[in-house]
Amino acid sequence: MNAYKGVHMEIDYIKGVNLGNWLVLEKWMNPALFDGTTADDEYYLPTQLDPAVYEARIRTHRAEYINERDFATIKSWGLNSVRIPVPYFIFGDRAPFIGCIDELDKAFNWAEKYGLTILIDLHTAPMSQNGFDNGGISGVCKWAQLPDEVEFVLSVLERLARRYGHRRALMGIEIINEPNTTTCWPMANVTERYKAVDPELAEGTGPIAFDWLKNFYITAYHRLRDADKGALPADKAVVFHDGFDIEQWKDFMRGPDGKLAPEFKNVVLDTHQYLMTAETMGCPQTAEGYDDFVRNTYAPMIAEMSEYFPVIVGEWCLFNSVGCGVDTHGGQSVLNGEEGAQVETLTAEQKRSLYQGVAESQLAAWSKGSGFYYWNYKLLTDTVNTPGWIGWDAWDLGRCIAQDWFPVQK
Repeated sequence: MNAYKGVHMEIDYIKGVNLGNWLVLEKWMNPALFDGTTADDEYYLPTQLDPAVYEARIRTHRAEYINERDFATIKSWGLNSVRIPVPYFIFGDRAPFIGCIDELDKAFNWAEKYGLTILIDLHTAPMSQNGFDNGGISGVCKWAQLPDEVEFVLSVLERLARRYGHRRALMGIEIINEPNTTTCWPMANVTERYKAVDPELAEGTGPIAFDWLKNFYITAYHRLRDADKGALPADKAVVFHDGFDIEQWKDFMRGPDGKLAPEFKNVVLDTHQYLMTAETMGCPQTAEGYDDFVRNTYAPMIAEMSEYFPVIVGEWCLFNSVGCGVDTHGGQSVLNGEEGAQVETLTAEQKRSLYQGVAESQLAAWSKGSGFYYWNYKLLTDTVNTPGWIGWDAWDLGRCIAQDWFPVQK
């Protein structure tokens, strides 16, 4: 394994996968969990189910979706790490939501048995840091405007650091997933794409400014590391997401000499790069178009930013519109009212060629940095028997490996 020689650190090259939709729900990955409700996200699910039914559904889902066998499978694919999205209510202190610290405890025991590391990713915040369905509440993005909730998130990070800081399997803690910044806001079109159920609750929704986010990350770093707070050891990484603008971070945490300031140790930059987003930025929807974009945009970008921080691509996948047979307009599904293709437009051989190509070029680009986490390990959506889901199997790493689209890692 090649190691990244950072200013203050050395991490083994990460070859990982996300355990999305386990502890943080995403309806499109498991629509059956939302049966009998009109809820599109985790915030509204318990408001539409009897409390006993809600609890039974959630506990059954968590027990069945990921277990020891999955960690064995991930190890057998040649991977060495998992990124685990967790919700802000992980400790069970935000009714009516059900905590999931027991599941994370089990994950650490499984990871240590199979020689995998874990990146804990705080994926949601109260009143949301992005307004996405995966931020917990669709169409609302107000967390950064609420000082008490900002403090609550810092307290969650501290508690996670204290609980897992000395675990062998801990790779690091990611401060907050995908904060929706002024750069991303117009492109993400949150208020249109993710309609708020309660317009009054969504009032004041808006993007997070980079100055605010940088200050928050520095505060969070100290709260994680300080001996009387999180006491996270220096050999465990503090990971921050780029807020969808990787260029913003060249002057971040720098000392007078331009290097990482001595007070900051073992800090990793996480960027999420999806072909569906590249499409919305004008990348042609062809195999050649994807290949060019990855080689000429992603690869140099990762290489350049790796001079400032170790860079991981914490989310990416093979999914693209060509494989779906329709323009997905940035990854919108039948749940967003988009019509999926009714029949395959590519033969199995053409699909294999398309996906092997985008796997190879992306893996080569990520190798300019410190590693990757594929999104996602699995989804439960039946892409064969349910109309409109052609091409969405590319989000499921197990299905990609089974169809010889993704190379088992050596």
